[in-house]
Amino acid sequence: MVIGADWYNGIWNPSVGIVVAYTLVLTHLTIVSVTVYLHRYSAHRALELHPVLQHSFRFWLWLTTGMLTKQWTAIHRKHHATCETVDDPHSPQTRGLATVLFGGAELYGLEAHNPETLERFGRGTPDDWMERNVYGRYKRYGIALMAIVDVLLFGVLGLTVWAVQMLWIPFFGAGVVNGLGHYAGYRNFETPDAATNLLPWGLLIGGEELHNNHHAHPNSAKLSVKWWEFDMGWFWIRLFSVLGLAKPLRVGTSVNSRATGEN
Repeated sequence: MVIGADWYNGIWNPSVGIVVAYTLVLTHLTIVSVTVYLHRYSAHRALELHPVLQHSFRFWLWLTTGMLTKQWTAIHRKHHATCETVDDPHSPQTRGLATVLFGGAELYGLEAHNPETLERFGRGTPDDWMERNVYGRYKRYGIALMAIVDVLLFGVLGLTVWAVQMLWIPFFGAGVVNGLGHYAGYRNFETPDAATNLLPWGLLIGGEELHNNHHAHPNSAKLSVKWWEFDMGWFWIRLFSVLGLAKPLRVGTSVNSRATGEN
């Protein structure tokens, strides 16, 4: 590792392996922010989070996605309320797998600007000074700041690092989970929707791949149900609990589902 390299290589000039590790760590932090904060805490209130941790997640999501808590929460709640119907913001059953898999971010963007969705499904989300005057007003400034940091650290290579960070959630979250997670995979529960579980994506998308389990138990802080299923998000929730930063409220509360013969 060389410190003080020229501008082309950035101020930190590590090996390719370290750059890859850096990218994976940062994208993992983003996935944890989505699954623990946006999904399980904000959308479903399956756990409590310390205010400091809540805001840490909000700040990180501003840097790496530009997504607002109210928009993400409202869209996800509407997905559950209208699942697999024409009103579902991102169902591959009605919109086609390719549309959701490769255009999930565009579908999210369209629904995020639907005032009716935000009003009906976005209640109980942050409306403080930071949300109104920083995160909401300057949505793109965070990801621009992240780009500057990556370029300063790695030079030209930093643009690739930044691009991977920016594509991680649109592809794995909006595409893979919302697309393949309602199209292909295995099911532990007979839910009214087409939600499935996907493997072996766990380390990449934080437990969100256990989508059938989630639709069967939408208010559960834990998404895994079989002994061999691994929920990375639950690992972090347990760690935060030990540190006094989180408290699971519900685990395995089944809603409108029953186990299949495989369970």
